[in-house]
Amino acid sequence: MNQTNATEVTEFLLLGLSSSSELQTVLFFLFLVLYLLTILGNGLIIITVTSDNHLRSVPMYFLLRNLSFQDLCYTAVTVPKMLSHLFTHHKTISFRDCIAQIFFFHFTGSIEIFILTIMAYDRYIAICRPLHYELIMNQRTCSVLSGLAVLGGVIHSITQVMLIFHLPFCGPNELDNFYCDIPQVIKLACRNTFVVSILMVFNSGLVTLLCFIVLLISYTVLLVRIRKHLTEGKSKALSTCASHLIVVTLVFVPCVYIYARPFQTLPADKLVSIIYTIITPMLNPVIYTLRNAEMKNAMRRIWNYPI
Repeated sequence: MNQTNATEVTEFLLLGLSSSSELQTVLFFLFLVLYLLTILGNGLIIITVTSDNHLRSVPMYFLLRNLSFQDLCYTAVTVPKMLSHLFTHHKTISFRDCIAQIFFFHFTGSIEIFILTIMAYDRYIAICRPLHYELIMNQRTCSVLSGLAVLGGVIHSITQVMLIFHLPFCGPNELDNFYCDIPQVIKLACRNTFVVSILMVFNSGLVTLLCFIVLLISYTVLLVRIRKHLTEGKSKALSTCASHLIVVTLVFVPCVYIYARPFQTLPADKLVSIIYTIITPMLNPVIYTLRNAEMKNAMRRIWNYPI
């Protein structure tokens, strides 16, 4: 093979979820339906918030629209390629495409984590400092925080890619997954990657774990405060925080499982990968809309059907 960027490997073979042709056909149609539901659900939220003047001006829904957009981008990084591999049974990906997939996978994923953190901050201000909410969480603040989330995503993903890009790869070239990600790729490097692995655990795993712990503590404090002190709008505030907490758990627990430990293959890795790359982005719209009366009312007004 020709050498590219100090590596003899020019493409990787993705082993995918199964080697059975029959099972791959079943998985193709299953994941195609889930992907279409993800596009439909998140697209519905984006269109609804954008079309409704009231929702568009509320910080929580502004952030929810951004979250839905990130879910669409996040799944677009991995799922179409996976569907193509399941349909054609041709499961190779070039070295450069693999690196690009890692970059955009971590870029969109980290932005989603930052947006969830901003949403927790938004709920804290709304519940704990309601008189100052409109002053603090104005459109400018939301735009600045969203911009910082994008900047954080760029820094995080560039750091990840730079640690991998100059590693030598001379074979084998089989990745035991359905998409390119750091834990599988660095195992194929032709030199000791202990230091690189530790740096990546710190950059991805521990940061995610710390964010998750902080969010759990913050939402626990909010829920306690709501139950003890809030009288007006208590049920709505409890429902909103509960929805956010469910989504936070669905996003963070799989990420902590994958990235906050030394990179070794465990039997549940592929199942967990399916959960946070396919299942969670599909469930987010369901969780937010079914538990949110304002979203349902806005959809009724825009789409003219009973919810």
